Amino acid sequence: MAKGHRSQIKRARNENNRETRPHAKLSYARVSVTKACFVLDAIRGKDVQTALGILTYSPRYASSLVKKLLESAIANAENNHGMSAENLVVAKCFANKGPTMKRIKPRAQGRAYRIEKRTSHITIILDEK
Repeated sequence: MAKGHRSQIKRARNENNRETRPHAKLSYARVSVTKACFVLDAIRGKDVQTALGILTYSPRYASSLVKKLLESAIANAENNHGMSAENLVVAKCFANKGPTMKRIKPRAQGRAYRIEKRTSHITIILDEK
């Protein structure tokens, strides 16, 4: 059994598992995980200039969200980690499921259909070449 209070044990465990590479996270994005993953699959493993070009000309709604998030991750790398933007590559990017807002749509003969407005948590992790 480990020594110390539960919060101290958790803090020590989380120190070892903390992500040291530059990253950015968008929580509660109003786009479903499936639709966000189409965009994320297109930029995974690419350098950031190519990824920004792909996102700029992609017609999907999620591409505007991911582009803003990628620019934030690049700024984090330059300001917090002292990295150069030319050497950065998208190491990992993924979307996790967020809470779903449930809404009701009235239908014929007094029925009600449920509409699920899905959200997602999008994360981008960069690395140097």
